[in-house]
Amino acid sequence: MPEHRSARERILDAAERLFADRGFDATPTSTVAALADVPKGLLFYYFPAKADLLRALVTERLDLGPIDPNALVAPGDPVSALLNLAGRLSELQADSEVLRVIIWREQRTHPEVRARLREHRLHVQAIVERVLRGSVLRPIASRALHTAAAAWVAILSIKPHAEHESGDDAGFDLRALAELICAGLDASEPA
Repeated sequence: MPEHRSARERILDAAERLFADRGFDATPTSTVAALADVPKGLLFYYFPAKADLLRALVTERLDLGPIDPNALVAPGDPVSALLNLAGRLSELQADSEVLRVIIWREQRTHPEVRARLREHRLHVQAIVERVLRGSVLRPIASRALHTAAAAWVAILSIKPHAEHESGDDAGFDLRALAELICAGLDASEPA
């Protein structure tokens, strides 16, 4: 762990790495403290319970930060707009194991993780709706827009996005799925 990072950041980095590798339940706090190169007491100073450590990871590292939907809009080309958004999300999530592994594993057993993931999905869905609305050059029925955005978020959530780009999943064609979603928008009645 780099020395210039605060002890709290090193603890979060270590927990993120270990929870991704081993899972939350299989990772003792002593192992997190050892990897972070901090005394176990300092870990408990920042995170009184192990669940507080998971909660902090999910709360702090799931945040995407600001995304400017206008920069992702492709007027007249909603397929490219969806792919622009997928690429931007991939860039924002590239360094974090939180979305790629921990969230998907821990959401089943930790309600706070499940709740934070739901908030995250709704946030991304709102961005998708804005990007689509700016890219489709005609009115879109609200229901169709909402459904298309929910479908795109579900597609991006199927598994870690990094695998989509690496080509590890033969047959998973993100462009074809974006085209399918946008074809559905063409069939919808205007709002």
